[in-house]
Amino acid sequence: MTEGGEGLRAKGEEALGELAQALLENPMFSQAMGRAMGAGESAMQAQKKALGALDVASAGDVDRLQRRLRSLSDRVEELEDQIDALVREVKAADGADGK
Repeated sequence: MTEGGEGLRAKGEEALGELAQALLENPMFSQAMGRAMGAGESAMQAQKKALGALDVASAGDVDRLQRRLRSLSDRVEELEDQIDALVREVKAADGADGK
């Protein structure tokens, strides 16, 4: 992966870490999660409600975001490769013109 792609990934991981830390420090979130861990399906529903009330993404949303970030990273890498190829072509053309 290129330096730019790794930088993007590092920034994404840092942002997710900061979000997780902020959530853990939020008493309302902590209470909701504690209650939700109690029992099966009703716990799952309580967790979804709490996360929705706090406007926090679900696991499915995070998975989709991760896929989109990987896709974006791949596209950026492709663009970098295309730019490198264009730079080589321009240099070759300049050399052929005697510049």
